Amino acid sequence: MIKISRCVFSVLAMCVLLQACTVLAIADAAGSAVVYGVKTTVNVLDAVTPDIVNKKK
Repeated sequence: MIKISRCVFSVLAMCVLLQACTVLAIADAAGSAVVYGVKTTVNVLDAVTPDIVNKKK
């Protein structure tokens, strides 16, 4: 009975860990998309209005 309990616990723990990895991967992809989106926005604004973004010294 103890061996079965350990086996069930091990399977459940692996499922939880795999789900956590999936959540982290999705969060990483979403974060990267946001960063690249902001970089693209800054580059477009810089191309359209270079004097505002890059102030002359």
